Amino acid sequence: QVQLVESGGGLVQAGGSLRLSCAASGRTFSMSAMGWFRQAPGKERECVAAITRSGSSTVYADSVKGRFTISRDNAKNTVYLQMNSLKPEDTAVYYCAAGPSLQTVVIVTTTTYWGQGTQVTVAS
Repeated sequence: QVQLVESGGGLVQAGGSLRLSCAASGRTFSMSAMGWFRQAPGKERECVAAITRSGSSTVYADSVKGRFTISRDNAKNTVYLQMNSLKPEDTAVYYCAAGPSLQTVVIVTTTTYWGQGTQVTVAS
């Protein structure tokens, strides 16, 4: 079992930065690939970034490449999403996710665990 709690969301001006954190409980955190998803009103939930168990490999959605960085600290049971050069279209609820592998954690239907979400609003 892995329980996930996100923090760090808020309101920011376009061009600004935010860092989201996801604190995980459970001894299986270091065995889980982790991902960040987002869902804007009226849109489907999409994966924006994911990272392997060791942190050695990451993947990003094209829309955030070069602006967002996912990282993890297994000693702290925490995964992060550094978001720079934010745009109004980044406005969404952001969810932390955990799954058995990178291939499964980038897909909504194969992700095992979800956080409750944190709102990110980017003002133009």
